[in-house]
Amino acid sequence: MSIIDFAVKFFQDSGVAIYFSIAIMAVGLAIAIERWVFLNKARAENRKLWAKVLPLLQSGKFKEVHSVASGSDAAIGKIVANGLERMQSPARREDIDNAMEEGMMEIVPRLEKRTHYIATLANVITLVGLLGTIIGLIKGFTAVAAVNPAEKAELLSASISIAMNNTAFALSVAIPFLLIHAFLQARTSEIVDGLEAAKISFLNLVQRLKSETNPAAR
Repeated sequence: MSIIDFAVKFFQDSGVAIYFSIAIMAVGLAIAIERWVFLNKARAENRKLWAKVLPLLQSGKFKEVHSVASGSDAAIGKIVANGLERMQSPARREDIDNAMEEGMMEIVPRLEKRTHYIATLANVITLVGLLGTIIGLIKGFTAVAAVNPAEKAELLSASISIAMNNTAFALSVAIPFLLIHAFLQARTSEIVDGLEAAKISFLNLVQRLKSETNPAAR
């Protein structure tokens, strides 16, 4: 029996509940792929922009930095632009930090968006698989009670097949979903940590440059 024939027979023997599991799997995969693409793109854009902005910051070219940061869609651009705008007026380090933190509060929810749904769908598909298992067993025992002994073994076997197929499919989807969720959370945390590190580097550079241009402020 080929893999395709096995898959067709597997789904044919799994009852109606398996189609709900397939729908949940499709939604979860769509979210996982979208999040993976988004986070990889965000990480690459942040690294590219920071590599471009850092030498300008070290040279004190704040106008050029603001122009580059405000014209970029990268998350780090929003944070740097907020900090530079706050620098236009006399401000303490804490004021600039607060302005950049506002940018972080706007960006982080976008990075975490929809990721938690994957863990939720993993739990839901497990429950749907369990429901399919219960339905299969109920169907089997109900049918067995109403037929002659010669057909009982065949009907019971078919019902157990429905029950086990639903459980197996649900678990085979739920386990990867939980791993994907953990991976996406780790990738999100990595990006957020990178933004925090860039924010601190920005504040330190600004403070150092201010001290160099205005020694009396030390």
